[in-house]
Amino acid sequence: MTTELGTPLNDIVDATAAAVAEDPARAQVVFRATGTPEGVVGSAIAAGRYTIRVDEPPSLGGAGAAPNPVEVYLASLISCQVVTYRFWAQRLGVTIDELAIDAEGDLDVRGFFGLDDTVRPGFRAVRVTVRISGPETAQRYTELQRAVDAHCPVLDLTTGHTPVETTLVTN
Repeated sequence: MTTELGTPLNDIVDATAAAVAEDPARAQVVFRATGTPEGVVGSAIAAGRYTIRVDEPPSLGGAGAAPNPVEVYLASLISCQVVTYRFWAQRLGVTIDELAIDAEGDLDVRGFFGLDDTVRPGFRAVRVTVRISGPETAQRYTELQRAVDAHCPVLDLTTGHTPVETTLVTN
């Protein structure tokens, strides 16, 4: 997987920059997803033309038929890191021969089950390991990592503050 300059990803950035310069409203994008229950604790999530199935392992009441929600989050984080590494490698002129990313998180189920309200229901910590190789110096890959960490949207969802408004509609 060699990342080269002058590829379509740089062209996308250039075209986006031009479009936004012409009309800043073009920078605003809304993504949507809709979910419905499936099985005992699973769900089917419609995201555009795709369906993502989510379940829990048997130990949490599911059939283990699909990744659980926090595994889907880790997959989202990894996939966003991969694309952000590829975009920023091209922007910075950094060549990548190989890229692999792992993520793991520590979750205490007492928070989810309400067994201890002082325990957070989400991850207490997430660790991301990026394995990258190519002809660049370690300093160049560190520069790339800093750019990725500063611009990865899914990482920002975890490390930044994103207001979430929940609306309950009843019949």
